Amino acid sequence: MAEPMADSATASNGGHPSVPEGAGSFPHSIDGIRTEIVSFDSPEQMVQSLGAHDEALRFVEASYPQVSFLARGNELSISGPARDVPNIMRLFEEVRGLVERKTTVTPAVLQQLVTMLRAQQSASLVDVLTYNILSSRGRTIRPKTRNQKSYVDAIDANTIVFGIGPAGTGKTYLAMAKAVQALQQKDVSRIILTRPAVEAGERLGFLPGTLSDKIDPYLRPLYDALHDMMDPDSIPRLMAAGTIEVAPLAYMRGRTLNDAFIILDEAQNTTPEQMKMFLTRLGFGSKMVVTGDVTQVDLPSGTNSGLRIVRSILKDVNDVNFSILEADDVVRHRLVGDIVSAYSRWDDARARERATHANGGAHAPTTNGNTQP
Repeated sequence: MAEPMADSATASNGGHPSVPEGAGSFPHSIDGIRTEIVSFDSPEQMVQSLGAHDEALRFVEASYPQVSFLARGNELSISGPARDVPNIMRLFEEVRGLVERKTTVTPAVLQQLVTMLRAQQSASLVDVLTYNILSSRGRTIRPKTRNQKSYVDAIDANTIVFGIGPAGTGKTYLAMAKAVQALQQKDVSRIILTRPAVEAGERLGFLPGTLSDKIDPYLRPLYDALHDMMDPDSIPRLMAAGTIEVAPLAYMRGRTLNDAFIILDEAQNTTPEQMKMFLTRLGFGSKMVVTGDVTQVDLPSGTNSGLRIVRSILKDVNDVNFSILEADDVVRHRLVGDIVSAYSRWDDARARERATHANGGAHAPTTNGNTQP
């Protein structure tokens, strides 16, 4: 196998001097510039850690533009601001751990690592990114952030779990994966998936088709997730046998759900009465996961969201867990996380503006940064 990189291949930008040959003991720091060396066990491990055609290394360089990198033999020297170099050292330590566990290091994996490191998370990132829930059709479903891993652990440890967070944080998808896993391991005998059929700006009565035709679009995301995780040909058979049930929330009334993994999705669109009704369907040998985003409530104006108030009601009840996912846990396109954060800042600014008005402030700040008399 060829050497992973030539000596001159990866001297990075940033204006810092590269590490001189035979630079002596490491680490050392001069005028706030710190230098460290990462040693790899073999050329193969180095190639796998730095990525095909140094793709992973180029991603790290772009993430830390003030840091210089130089590869020599089985070593990678890192030189840059003292605040950045320790994080990069830990990043490559985690990358080596991923390589040892046969995980391919891609820019997407590195993005997750960089995000977790910048959030100063102390948990082992390797443990987070190599915890496999389900393997299906050539792909593995696993948590991708520390909060997602905590959420999955909470599902294992509790009978009722609430997964609350913005769009794209994996709260429903991971719950679905845990449900399919429980069914495959015979921990439960059926999966029940439900959503409130609340219109997001449309009236069901004015939509064309039968009641089933009107309801199915609201349940489609649950069907899509099932198709990702199971043999599509087996799903109609399992649904016909009642092993998998996908139904509107109203169909849960009056039932006791035993030996089942039950997921209530879009729970922010339940009323307090509907939330109570759903939670009291719990039967013996069952597990419930309730997911939702309290910032996207489609209920009529003036109607309380059952998801918004349930935490204060059940906060002292044992075997009930509330897992909170945040913008940093968004695993869709990078822009989704940025959009969620931007809307959160906008909502906070509006809340401050309303509070200022309520307190009789003379000059209330507006969301565009101006003031109004």
